[in-house]
Amino acid sequence: MHRREFLQTAAFGATAFAVGEASQSKPTSETLVAQFYSTLSDDQKTTMHFDFDDPLRSRVENNWHITPARIGQFFNRDQQALIQDIFFGMHNPEFHKPLARHLRDDAGGLEGYSVALFGEPGTGKFEFVVTGRHMTARCDGDSVDGAAFGGPIFYGHEGDRFVELPTHPGNVYWFQALRANEVFQALDGKQRAVALRDRLRRETGTSTVALRANPDEIAGLPVADMSRDQRELVDNVLADLLLPFREADRNEAMNLIRETGGVESLKMSFSASQDTGNDGVWDVWELESPNMVWHFRGAPHVHTYVNIQREAGWQPPDSLGGGRGTGRMGRRRGGSSRG
Repeated sequence: MHRREFLQTAAFGATAFAVGEASQSKPTSETLVAQFYSTLSDDQKTTMHFDFDDPLRSRVENNWHITPARIGQFFNRDQQALIQDIFFGMHNPEFHKPLARHLRDDAGGLEGYSVALFGEPGTGKFEFVVTGRHMTARCDGDSVDGAAFGGPIFYGHEGDRFVELPTHPGNVYWFQALRANEVFQALDGKQRAVALRDRLRRETGTSTVALRANPDEIAGLPVADMSRDQRELVDNVLADLLLPFREADRNEAMNLIRETGGVESLKMSFSASQDTGNDGVWDVWELESPNMVWHFRGAPHVHTYVNIQREAGWQPPDSLGGGRGTGRMGRRRGGSSRG
C-alpha cells in the first residue's frame, strides 16, 4: 500500500484488517488498565496513583522514572504480565519486535521501566504512563481531549553504541530519519536554503515540546510551498513516524493534524551543525506547526519528542521543569539522567 493511502486510512491493508479483526476479541490496553487498577494494594496506590489533574501527568523526559514503581520489582508477576500487555497493546503489532529490542538495549527489558496511574479507570478520566530510559508513553482512553497520545510523548534508542556511527547501525528508529532525508534530497537549492538551519530547538525536558502559536515564529520550509511530489514524500515521513503506534493513536494523531490545518500547515527543518560524520544525511530534523512538534535528534543517538494538540501554542504547566522534585505524600519524582 502506498504511504498516502496509509495516511488516508491509518491502516495496513489486509494485514491490518486481520489484526483489527483479532483485536475485537481481545481486551484493549484501556480495559487492561482497569483490570490492573483493581489489583493494586493500598501501598502500591500510595506510591504510583495520582489525581488526574496532577501536573506530573504532562511531564516528558528523555530518561526518567515518574515514580519508584519499577515494573520488575514493585509488582507481582500477574501485574507485570498486565503491564506488558498494556504497553505492547499501545503499539503496532508489526513493530513489537524492534520495540522489544529498544526496551532490552536501553533498560534490560520492560521490567526496568516505571509506571504511574492518574485518575481512576471507569470514571472517564484516567491515564496510565510508562517512563524510563528513552520512554514517556501514555494510555489514556481518550480522557485527554484534543491531544494525540494523551499528551506529549518521548521515544528513542541507543543502537550499537552511545555515540552512534553516521549510519546508526542497530537503531530501531533510524529508518524515520532516512525517510525525512528523502524529502531534503527532493528539494531544490532555494528550498534547501530555507529548510537547512544551524541548530533546532534545545532538548530541555518538557519545555522541548512547547508549541509556538504564531506560525511566523516557526522557521523552516513550509510544506504548503512544496510541489505535489515533495508533499507526498512528507506524507511518507508522517506514515513512518506513526508506524510504531496502534491504529487508534495513529488515527487520532492524523485527525488532529487535519483539523488544525493539515500537512500543509507544517514546516520542515534540518540542522546543519549536528551532522554526524558530515555526510549530508541530516541527523537532527523536525516537523512543526502551532499545533504540533515532532523533533527527531539523532546525535549522539536517537531522541524524539512529540506533541500534537488541538489548541495552538500549548505550553507545559508552570510547575513542570526539567529537574527533580517531590510528589505528594513525599513521593520522589524522578529526574533526567544520562540520555
